[in-house]
Amino acid sequence: MTLPQEFQEIAGRVNNWGRWGADDEIGTLNLVTDEVVRAAAGEVRTGHRVPLALPLRQDGVQTGMIPGRVNPLHAMVQLNQELFGPGTVACSDDAVTMGLQAGTHWDALTHVSHSGRLYNGRPAGTVTAHGGAEFSGIDKVRHLVSRGVLLDVARARGVDRLAGGHAVTPQDLAAAEEYGRVRVRAGDIVLVRTGQMQVYLAGDRQGYGYPSPGLSVRCPEWFHARDVAAVANDTLTFEIFPPEIENLWLPVHALHLVEMGLLQGQNWNLEELSTACGETGRYAFLLSAMPEPFVGATGTPVAPVAVL
Repeated sequence: MTLPQEFQEIAGRVNNWGRWGADDEIGTLNLVTDEVVRAAAGEVRTGHRVPLALPLRQDGVQTGMIPGRVNPLHAMVQLNQELFGPGTVACSDDAVTMGLQAGTHWDALTHVSHSGRLYNGRPAGTVTAHGGAEFSGIDKVRHLVSRGVLLDVARARGVDRLAGGHAVTPQDLAAAEEYGRVRVRAGDIVLVRTGQMQVYLAGDRQGYGYPSPGLSVRCPEWFHARDVAAVANDTLTFEIFPPEIENLWLPVHALHLVEMGLLQGQNWNLEELSTACGETGRYAFLLSAMPEPFVGATGTPVAPVAVL
């Protein structure tokens, strides 16, 4: 099926192919310069640290809706085993099987394709069963520390949680900026809070995934205009689900990852951060969000920490 004209027009306006050269594999992360990181360190006032990752557990956020994306299956492979003989130091070891995008994670630029293409115009076929992503695998993101900005859209609209059918618009993002008295700037990592994580934390795994608020197809242009380096939110699908345009599935994924080369994250727990930012009146902070360097992977778990 040909993607609709509305999508194609937005794609043309946000496309970054070639912006950082034909060989580029990290897209908008090029915007995280040494100067950006140095300025981000200046956001630290108290040193208060807020973890943003969900615990990795077998009854995690995945319900089987996405084939193959299994919650962590944890097994002990050694139990107090005296490897070097009786009376020596004993070891316990673990093994885990899981979908790399099962919990709090980053999507690599190769996570989705459209029209047979990946970011920077590379063929979708460069992602293979045995080698994974030949280009733009998550391992190419060697470090990720920058200024983080919380856009608390739910609080800005005067609610704890957005309704399941709410598509977050550029107007919502701008209102959240005003609410937080903060301005998104080039190289920032933007965290968009909808409050949907409250549904999961209350024990409703099905309700967390569907129906879900999320970003509108119109948001990528806002991020492109601000030169945002990466964006994450507190939902399973990132964008509104079911989609706002009938039968147009995952258009925001395609615009961010394929057209813009914009790293995207899901299942981030922003509840404690929302409280901390509200109490201090400060919505910008130093954010460490290092991806696990799985070679050729199209996504990875992440344990982000905001430092206020």
